[in-house]
Parts: sequence; C-alpha cells; structure tokens
Amino acid sequence: MSGDEAMGGGAGTVGSGAGVAGEPAAEGAPNRLRFGYGTNGLTDLRLDDALGLLADLGYSGVGLTLDHMHLDPLAPDLAARTRRVARRLTRLGLTATVETGARYVLDPRRKHGPSLLDPDPQRRADRVRLLIRAVQVAADLDAHAVHCFSGITPDGTPEATAWQRLADTLAPVLDAATGAGVPLAIEPEPGHLLGTLADFHHLRLLLGDPEPLGLTLDIGHCQCLEPQSPADCVRAAAPWLRHVQIEDMRRGVHEHLPFGDGEIDFPPVLRALAATGYQGLTVVELPRHSHAGPQLASQSLEFLRRADELAATPPTAHEASAPGGTS
Repeated sequence: MSGDEAMGGGAGTVGSGAGVAGEPAAEGAPNRLRFGYGTNGLTDLRLDDALGLLADLGYSGVGLTLDHMHLDPLAPDLAARTRRVARRLTRLGLTATVETGARYVLDPRRKHGPSLLDPDPQRRADRVRLLIRAVQVAADLDAHAVHCFSGITPDGTPEATAWQRLADTLAPVLDAATGAGVPLAIEPEPGHLLGTLADFHHLRLLLGDPEPLGLTLDIGHCQCLEPQSPADCVRAAAPWLRHVQIEDMRRGVHEHLPFGDGEIDFPPVLRALAATGYQGLTVVELPRHSHAGPQLASQSLEFLRRADELAATPPTAHEASAPGGTS
C-alpha cells in the first residue's frame, strides 16, 4: 500500500504517548499524550537513522524492538551497544519502551519461537533469558517498560497447563523487573493464550497481582476482538497501563493498518487515554509497512496530532450520552 493510500479515506477518524498510569489530569489541564513509533516498522533503516528520523519528525520516543538489524539482544557486546543507543536517545531527546516481538531473533525457522509456552523447557528458558536481557536493556536505557506476550498454546497442551507454564516462566522475569525497577507490560495478542483483557486479569490473579506486572494495550486489538469499544477498553485498563500501541484495525480482522484504513474513531480513544493520566509512550505499530516506514512515520504523527487536538475538545453530545461515554 502506498503512503497516499495509507492516509486516505476509510472509516477511521483522526485523533502523543510515554509509560506509567498515574492520577487523572486535573480538570482544565488535560494530559498531553506522547507519541512514539515502533522500530519494527522501520526495519529497512539502520537504528541510528531510524532514531534520527523520529526525532526530526517530532516524536517523543520509540518502541524499540530488540532484533538482529537494530539492537541485537544476542550480540556478545550488547551492553556496549546499549550504552551507545542510550547516548543517542539522550542526544535526540527521545525516550523508549523496549519491545520483544521480533519474529525470528531466537529461532530462524519459527515465527516468534520459542514462546513462554513451548513444550520444551530448554526452549522456554531461551525466551526467559531474552526477556531478562530485555529488562536489563530497558534499565540501561531508562525505558518506560518491557513489552512481552504469552505465545500461542501449543497443540495438545491443556489450557490449565498452559496457564501454569506461563505463570512459572514469567516468575524469574518479574523478579528481574522488580530488581531493575522496570515494569513488565504483557500484551493481549489475538490468537495467543493471553488474548484479551480478561485473560490479563486471569494471569494477574494467578500470579498474586505482582507489582511489576502491567499491561501493554494495543488499541487495534481492542477494535479487533474486545466486547467493549477501544475507548472503554482504555478506561477499563487504566490502572495497569504501562505501554500503549496504536494503529487502525477492523472488527474481527487482526491486521495492523495505517490510520484511516480501518474502523477506529480515534479522538474518543485519545481523550480516554489522556484522562487516565497515562505518562508512557503511545507507539504506532505497523510492523508490515517497513517498505514505506519513513513516509508512514511522518503521516502517522500528523494524523495523531490532529486527532489529539480533536480529543482536547469537549465530547459531543452523542459521545457523552453513549453507553460508557467519554468521561
């Protein structure tokens, strides 16, 4: 899809993001969101070039996916590379959230493998080590949070076994996050064991509600499969928000789309997000559009800024009277 098509018509309505849920903004002084862009949508650029682009465009930060083409989490000199990235972020005035959704960084043959649910305990341990490395990278970058996900339940694995496996494998990661003072933000992913907000709460209670466990909320995923509207999902998720991803999407179709190509009405979503007092990054997530990454990064920020301006205006009578209407 071309950049012009990406920001053309469509049902989406126009509507800046960084890491921890806080107190709602005072009346008359709405919280201004801080927007970032995911490096998984800029894989054709060197990391230095990608960060420079985002700073030049006016982004507040970056969703930094640890991957071979950018900050390789398996590199023997990872600590030195991380220090260089930290200096670059500081010079550019960018903040970061560390993301761990690289497709083939651990297994060159299986997308997102191995997961925390892999039947092989040694392979599960590989994912755990990656997440613990990500926590250290996040601490060194002074990042808002570390993003992660459960993975798909392997064939033949009972659901109860999968949940216990997820809880067991996350325990050392949560210990590392506690020690580093970095929140771990797990993402409900369509098709995964942990696929919905309800699943997040199931895990949270299974683990005993550990303080470092937070939530990555993907706005498109809310549109795709949650029973509530995306704006209502934001309000429901507010106490646990540690990271936010954003893109357009259609109901029932898990396809990350440029803004305007899906069905989401963005000003109510951004208004709800600002009202939570969220202080993390709101990161554009377009991992299949790297071929047009620089153009889409520019157009996405323009779109979000317009939507954010509309979000700062009082809600319409229709929004205010709708069930779960804008607060």
